[in-house]
Amino acid sequence: MIGVASAVSAGALTNEQVRARVDHHVRQAADLVTHFEALVNADCQRFADADAWNAYLDTEADRMALLAAHLDQAWIEAKRSPDDDIRRAAKAPRRQAPEARQLVDKLTACATLNGTTFSPLDVFRRLQVEVPRRRAEIVLPE
Repeated sequence: MIGVASAVSAGALTNEQVRARVDHHVRQAADLVTHFEALVNADCQRFADADAWNAYLDTEADRMALLAAHLDQAWIEAKRSPDDDIRRAAKAPRRQAPEARQLVDKLTACATLNGTTFSPLDVFRRLQVEVPRRRAEIVLPE
């Protein structure tokens, strides 16, 4: 019984602590969104071969997974508080999800320009596996 009480107490955070955790994840997500906005607005990079393109795409897919992991974790943290403002802050970046279509279109166009293909379905499958793993790896600053 003592162990259970300790575990519950250890999981209790103040609204300020929850807000700090949510803010951290939202900032990290915003940095990644900025990266993807720049990618969408820039000219397609040219690669020497399909292997170079695939390495580039792997890096971008990793960033997508990290973005999704931070968004998920922000919401997980926000649910620890009854404060609606904290919950709204955690949900706010998700409103940009429709803009992901622009990223898919850009990567498809860049793949074609580089003589290869881009499969959004393959990336989606990868994200389903990677996002939970990446979420577990996220470390909050002290």
